[in-house]
Amino acid sequence: MQKILLLSALLVIGSLAISYAGGLPIFGAELGKLDNPIPFADPIRLPYQDMVSYYGYIKQGSTPDAVVDGKKMYYVYVWIPVAAPELGLRMVSPVPNSMAPSSNDFVSSLWNEGKSDATNYFDTWIDLERAVEVINPADIAVKGKSSLWIKYDNNDDSSELPAQPSGSKYNSVLRVAADHNDPLKTLVRGLYRIGFTTYKTGEVQGSFVAQIGAPIKLPGVAIASSLEGIAKLAK
Repeated sequence: MQKILLLSALLVIGSLAISYAGGLPIFGAELGKLDNPIPFADPIRLPYQDMVSYYGYIKQGSTPDAVVDGKKMYYVYVWIPVAAPELGLRMVSPVPNSMAPSSNDFVSSLWNEGKSDATNYFDTWIDLERAVEVINPADIAVKGKSSLWIKYDNNDDSSELPAQPSGSKYNSVLRVAADHNDPLKTLVRGLYRIGFTTYKTGEVQGSFVAQIGAPIKLPGVAIASSLEGIAKLAK
């Protein structure tokens, strides 16, 4: 009987995972993932217990934060105040019409300028990095620009997210679990950044929403588009 109840609960969770909330599917974790008893169906994932969103816009002619391997790279900085077992990232461009920032979301200063841009979007490519020397909020201003950044992983295309206006599923999902066997790959308290660009060399232009999820509550997470901005929010 207990096995039947557990299976029923998992099937409910699985159905939730393919439902849509605010224009996007519910975001589920990698930790605790189970095979779906339904043949060829997606794995069953428990939804992230904590999730924050950042609404941004890259306008035509914007200067990138860096050029990496010939691609124009932009950064969104994230302050994580406590250690996490896993972080999930996803980025969608353009922002679906059914989505808009809430009072709890972080918003770029360019959002109001770009939210009505229904023409431009980009093939998202994302990675996650951490500043090794930044452990406390006060370190951001002092060491943020000079610190070594270590890369966890990256993602280009994901079938989990809705297709872009072109019909291609070029939006991105990345899940990173803490690796306790590698001190540099644990998800400790500190300064992180999401690097994003477009898969093909070219211009990054259009609206986007970036979401960060965790399987536990992480009070005090902050997101900003600059080191100066994240330093103020982390305090």
